[in-house]
Amino acid sequence: MADKEMQPVDRIQSAMHGTPQLHPDEQNKYLGTFRERVEVAVTVYQIKRHHYVDQLSLAFTAHPDYRLYINGNLDQDILGPYLQAAAKANVQFTIKTDDSYRTGDENYALVFTAATAINQDVIDIDQRYPLNTAQPGTPQKSTGLFGKLKKLF
Repeated sequence: MADKEMQPVDRIQSAMHGTPQLHPDEQNKYLGTFRERVEVAVTVYQIKRHHYVDQLSLAFTAHPDYRLYINGNLDQDILGPYLQAAAKANVQFTIKTDDSYRTGDENYALVFTAATAINQDVIDIDQRYPLNTAQPGTPQKSTGLFGKLKKLF
């Protein structure tokens, strides 16, 4: 009988505050999904400094059934190449524009996620797909004493 008495109270609470969410802070951080579902993620700081289209394309190819969540509060100039890459790879994406998704350097700009838990230990794109700074076939510049001696001969 106590359960029946609580039902109207629960309905009123749901009507006033909305449906209760499980771990709302975690969902806001990862653009509406849980950490356990994230394959790879890019922060706002990272996306402003480097282009990760090639690295994300590798993830898109490996997991074409996953979904890309995009922080829509960022400039379209930044997000455009990633939208094109997702469309080209035929990966579903969702643009999140709610005010709870912030654009500070520590917030996420892109989150590539599965529909169920995959428990990926490392989700940072720099650690999962390191950037190659040297182009293939170009000699690396030698510095230091040995490099200077090598130039003399």
